[in-house]
Amino acid sequence: MQSVRLTPALLRLTAWGGCRSVLALSPKAHGGARFYASQAAEAVVDKARVGTESASHAAAEKTAHSTENKSFAVNMFRGAIVTDQVFPFPSALNEEQTQFLKELVGPVSKFFEEVNDPAKNDALEKVEDSTMQGLKELGAFGLQIPTELGGLGLTNTQYARLVEIVGMHDLGVGITLGAHQSIGFKGILLFGNKAQKEKYLPKLASGENVAAFCLTEPASGSDAASIKTTAVKSLCGKFYTMNGSKIWISNGGLAEIFTVFARTLVKDESTGEVKDKITAFIVEKAFGGVTHGPPEKKMGIKASNTAEVYFDNVRVPADNVLDNEGAGFKVAMNILNNGRFGMAAALSGTMKAAISKAVEHAANRTQFGSKIHTFGAIQEKLARMAVLQYVTESMAYMVSANMDMGVKDFQIEAAISKIFGSEAAWTVTDECIQILGGMGFMKDAGIERVMRDLRIFRIFEGTNDILRLFVALNGLQNAGTQLKQLQSAFRNPLGNAGLLVSEASKRVKRKAGLGTGLSLKGTVHPELENSGELTVQAIEQFGGVVEMLLIKHGKKIIDEQFVLTRVADCAIDLYAMIVVLSRASRSLSLGHPTAQHEKMLCDSWCFEAAGRIQDNLKFLSTDSSRQVFKDLRGISRALVENRGVVTQNPLGF
Repeated sequence: MQSVRLTPALLRLTAWGGCRSVLALSPKAHGGARFYASQAAEAVVDKARVGTESASHAAAEKTAHSTENKSFAVNMFRGAIVTDQVFPFPSALNEEQTQFLKELVGPVSKFFEEVNDPAKNDALEKVEDSTMQGLKELGAFGLQIPTELGGLGLTNTQYARLVEIVGMHDLGVGITLGAHQSIGFKGILLFGNKAQKEKYLPKLASGENVAAFCLTEPASGSDAASIKTTAVKSLCGKFYTMNGSKIWISNGGLAEIFTVFARTLVKDESTGEVKDKITAFIVEKAFGGVTHGPPEKKMGIKASNTAEVYFDNVRVPADNVLDNEGAGFKVAMNILNNGRFGMAAALSGTMKAAISKAVEHAANRTQFGSKIHTFGAIQEKLARMAVLQYVTESMAYMVSANMDMGVKDFQIEAAISKIFGSEAAWTVTDECIQILGGMGFMKDAGIERVMRDLRIFRIFEGTNDILRLFVALNGLQNAGTQLKQLQSAFRNPLGNAGLLVSEASKRVKRKAGLGTGLSLKGTVHPELENSGELTVQAIEQFGGVVEMLLIKHGKKIIDEQFVLTRVADCAIDLYAMIVVLSRASRSLSLGHPTAQHEKMLCDSWCFEAAGRIQDNLKFLSTDSSRQVFKDLRGISRALVENRGVVTQNPLGF
């Protein structure tokens, strides 16, 4: 309970006005997204096949499970609206948790405003020693570690709020802390047994030990399944011998504790078959044989340590296996899924800071006899920046609250928040520089550092390209399962007459351009009914095109990346529409002072997002898309064959 504040870590709160916490951001460029795409692709092959084979008992169980899925994002792929997780806008904090968080926000902000120097960290290419010590004294290294093990025991929503503060000030420091707790020791927190937690978490919470996450290797970035690091089990079964190397490891040169993924031979006890699988291990530097290379020279997040880590005949006790042998992919997937909301929260803070700088400049800069904020071109930039920040922040707190409420199906939503937040923050910061003009381009303004820091966010925790495939394929998996269910119903039309009539009616109405009966009336605030109707129409159209694509491509849909990317873009826009509708509805219902402003933000987003969705769906529904995709393939192939640009200079030489 958060009212118990007399743990050793909490006793240090007084130094900063009663608070002891700071952030945890998103971590490093560890790749590791291939297995998401592969898993989703395999699911589409298995579950979304529109063929003639009968459903097995296991498939029937999976179908039953899918119909119970309350994820809004999952259900929108089949043209359905399930509002359980999105309306009303969720609030997962009780009064005590809210009060505790309020006590943390002020001192954490004060620390980053008065103690941390982001420009100096960037110049030094490390977090200043005094700052690191201050962070440790504040307890910044154990935000979500239980209080009985020396941490703060924060919920995901509380964590998101503090991460947002860090994102406003220094993404480089954020990576250092985030690589430690968002992924570094998250595996111990999620999958560690009692002995592992008691052994490792207290020193990790205090910062005495720093953690790192080791997945990426020279030959495996997004293709995590191709890792080469091995861990060979001893004949006595008491230890493993680990050999291999990992690259681009955040905190690689600082860490004492590593979560390492390695190939192991695992025997199936039921069949006796031996398979090559990936296993997750807790590895201590003190085991011996663990070394690291020099810090990498990077474009941004220079304050964070990034290094190659080597494992040379490292003897790892069998007791240090996380979860079970061969469960490494599951462990990695859960670690990454569990931490993505933090990136959206942090970047919403980054955008707030950029918007403040842009507004301050626009309000004070005079050109042509007028303040530049009075010019339409500047007004549009500021407004769009505000909309992107509002959407990202809404996603972050929607996902974190869902997680705190025990929701299990949030993977698509979390991936969407990472994609959207990383791209929105880049756009907002770029526009901030544009508004400031030449001043924004200067180093002293501090925005170029943020721009450099931001570039990695579209790459790590799964590249946005891979995550788009993850979003699309996981959504298609559910829609494909529904089609198989309908196919089975056709085999017994009398026993499933109600279902078949309902589905037939829905498809006829959809083809005729009529509504299928979906509605958000009574769910969204009356002042947002127009935006709600745009969202309903978009979901209906989206469900129809998804079904068409599954029938058209069948299991080959997994190879249609041109199509999948556009499906994902529609899904991202749709989820953004629903989260802002939910948040703005709450504000209007409660009479918040900013309610009318939020209504404008919501309506602006929904109107333009609906247009983009309609354009994408129309394009995917026409034969012209096939020719466009064919041309794109041909252009790319020619570039590769020519090892660069194919065309001659217009001058001919």
